[in-house]
Amino acid sequence: MHEVYSERKEAIVRISKIIEKLIEDNSLYREKLDKEGMIQHLAKFVDKFSPKYVKSIPDDELISIIDSILVIEAVAGTLNDLTPEQVKMYDEAVKGR
Repeated sequence: MHEVYSERKEAIVRISKIIEKLIEDNSLYREKLDKEGMIQHLAKFVDKFSPKYVKSIPDDELISIIDSILVIEAVAGTLNDLTPEQVKMYDEAVKGR
């Protein structure tokens, strides 16, 4: 039991360091995301898959996965900030693609 807790903690620390670095290096993330909230959100990833699985993911791949999640979270928050007119313009622009 203690070993599973230790592996979980290790996986969450690894994810936390990646989140901190990505947020530190990206002004959109710094502006739009709550670092602690993202860490808690992605800790669920560890629980869903298992600490061993998270540990097995190579650094570059895990960074890419986390970065993709942060992009979605940041952009989703940005869309919530739009006025109804801006949402309409966005929808029309996307529809035209």
